[in-house]
Amino acid sequence: MLSLVEAIAKSLVNNPDAVEVKEIPGEREVVIELKVAPEDMGKVIGKKGRIAKALRTVVKAAATKANKKVVVEIVQ
Repeated sequence: MLSLVEAIAKSLVNNPDAVEVKEIPGEREVVIELKVAPEDMGKVIGKKGRIAKALRTVVKAAATKANKKVVVEIVQ
């Protein structure tokens, strides 16, 4: 899941070197934190959060196939 989120995020932003992705395992779910440069935040979130929602949907589908629960958080 980590590489999937990283690949999608790097393709969206102007500064792909600033993309950081961390996986935080929890009791019931895995949290994936996505951090991008401040000027690229809008590109990852999109208008009305559409791109962020699409990213979460893709990751959720991949996680379901792997029989896991994954949450994607976009942090500053």
